[in-house]
Amino acid sequence: MITLKDVSKEFTGKNKAVKAVDAVNLTIQSGEIFGIVGYSGAGKSTLVRMLNGLEKPTSGTVTLNDKIISTMSGQALRKERRAIGMIFQHFNLLWSRTVLENICFPLEIAKVEKTERIKRAKELIELVGLQGREDAYPAQLSGGQKQRVGIARALANEPQVLLCDEATSALDPQTTDDVLDLLVSINKKMNLTIVMITHEMHVVRKICHRMAVMDGGKVVEEGEVLSLFKHPAHPTTKRFIRQDSDPDSEDTDEVLRELLKTYPEGKLIRLLFHGGSAQAPVISHVSRSFNVDVNIIQGSMQSTQETPIGTLTIQLLGEEAAVEEAIKEFRVYRVEVEVLNDALQ
Repeated sequence: MITLKDVSKEFTGKNKAVKAVDAVNLTIQSGEIFGIVGYSGAGKSTLVRMLNGLEKPTSGTVTLNDKIISTMSGQALRKERRAIGMIFQHFNLLWSRTVLENICFPLEIAKVEKTERIKRAKELIELVGLQGREDAYPAQLSGGQKQRVGIARALANEPQVLLCDEATSALDPQTTDDVLDLLVSINKKMNLTIVMITHEMHVVRKICHRMAVMDGGKVVEEGEVLSLFKHPAHPTTKRFIRQDSDPDSEDTDEVLRELLKTYPEGKLIRLLFHGGSAQAPVISHVSRSFNVDVNIIQGSMQSTQETPIGTLTIQLLGEEAAVEEAIKEFRVYRVEVEVLNDALQ
């Protein structure tokens, strides 16, 4: 569906060239929800602008359905862009137009006959759940409703790809989840390829099938979401995942260090549960079987497209041999185990 091959983008500054995207190689499959995550300045927004031809790569190629759009311009590029919808962080609605008129706008540009574009717009209003708000203006809508208009407008030309550039960053948590649920529903109903550009790991974890992590203009890690959550390799990925499961991770680490000073004989471990192990009574079984005390410090349960994921930080207290056997037993239950003692010294 979408292929980026050795894509780089440089911008010329006053004193030197700045490489915003550096030799990126990615393949996004048809019908999947693909997340591109990175902190501010990682290059992800520049990358998404190259996906729809708003920016030309300094080198490399961007291919959509076997057509190299990175070399297109003029009418040929405008024609290909109709296969690519886009929604934005701040909605980019026309404030002097109603909901219906905003959704009709790209169809007007495409010179679709009026009766047909109104019919299409009404279908999309129903799809995104805005029935009864057809004649409202953007100023009369909530943030979530505005983004639903943006989604409907992006779908007006029946695109094959939907690009979402920080599309939930301006929304509150509940509205974010509602919009993400809508995108999943659209992905399934229309087999629409969706590319999520975000700095929020929650967004990627909740709806994406695969993800790429960007840092310094490079893709530093790529793979299935569940796999990267279980076994992150790059420090940037680890930082994102830790902040997602524990927003106050720095404070938690300080508490753990103090706990180690008070109970130096114990083992501090972080457990990762997924699939069946996320719902099994593993902790009580291990505690009873090996006569170890379990001090629960911090935990969370989260969902991905594939399966629930639980993380739990605990302290194991007991005889050294019993603690080691308890750790082995966790692994028998296919629980991922990370011993934190050395890392926190």
